Amino acid sequence: MGNRQHMRLFIQIPCLNEEKTLPSVLEKIPRTIPGIDHIELMIVDDGCSDNTVEVARRLGVKHVVQHTRPMGLARAFRDGVDYALKHGADIVVNTDGDNQYPSEKIGDLVQPILRHDADIVVGDRQTSKISEFSPFKKLMQRFGSWVVNKAAGTNIPDAASGFRAYSRKALIQLNIVTEFSYCMETIIQAGNKRIAITSYSITTNPKTRESRLFTNIFEHMAKSGGAIVRSFLMFKAHTIFLWGTLIFGVLGLLPFVRFLYFLSAGQSSGHIQSLLAGIALLICAVISLALLIISEVQRIQRKLVEDQLERTKEIMYAKPLRDTWAQEDTAEKFDALRYSAQSAVDQK
Repeated sequence: MGNRQHMRLFIQIPCLNEEKTLPSVLEKIPRTIPGIDHIELMIVDDGCSDNTVEVARRLGVKHVVQHTRPMGLARAFRDGVDYALKHGADIVVNTDGDNQYPSEKIGDLVQPILRHDADIVVGDRQTSKISEFSPFKKLMQRFGSWVVNKAAGTNIPDAASGFRAYSRKALIQLNIVTEFSYCMETIIQAGNKRIAITSYSITTNPKTRESRLFTNIFEHMAKSGGAIVRSFLMFKAHTIFLWGTLIFGVLGLLPFVRFLYFLSAGQSSGHIQSLLAGIALLICAVISLALLIISEVQRIQRKLVEDQLERTKEIMYAKPLRDTWAQEDTAEKFDALRYSAQSAVDQK
């Protein structure tokens, strides 16, 4: 028992003008969790123009990652994770500043990671039971999750949920490239990288405001669809070109077989169209084959680059460098205080 690793949990809350709802989020966060030795609270200020940061500090949040202008949820998540890992996080939980998710369930959310049953846990909102969701939105949520699971080879009921827990190992392996929302992308990456992922059923809190990620369900569908396609192509582009080669190849051979049939029957005249169609389809097959080869080479290169990036992250987030990051934070805070003091003097 004396050799047990001390577990540090970072709870990160991306915020964009959440001064009214943030107190409710922080109030319900557990202060002790079995298996966790240190719980650190962090907000990601994504260009807030209200008093979100002041409210957070007043309520005991020690860690603040700030953007001078709104950068989006994916960037907020990525920067928050970078900060947490630099400061020794073993587990990172992400929840929203609008109090949509039940903060009191964070202790349950991290248990599969503590038991080594999974490296990612996604809170399942059980969207079919949310009264605020229209039938169309519920249908789209189920369809979107089905598409993501097909692309990832996983079985996550609520792929769009932002209430999640990640182990340090999983975060080092994941690379966020989308600019919209990381939710779909991380599941597809986890499935294709064989990262253990599971879900935990939760119930959501009453809605406090409209989403700031999108203006309507159709915009959300378009942006989510784009993120899914990009993530799928990152891992499975070769599958598309393989099927393209096979389909165009078979379809291209059929006109030739038809032409040879009529040629053997002495009726070759008037069937040149079959040869032309066959040639066109076989050209498509050759192009697909070339793209298949290129995509396969790129897939191998991506794996090599990601392996190197993973090793770089392990070095960057290792314990010997944590003092360096802490000193950097101290210097930044000192510069900020000096700037504030100078501004106050200038105003006088």
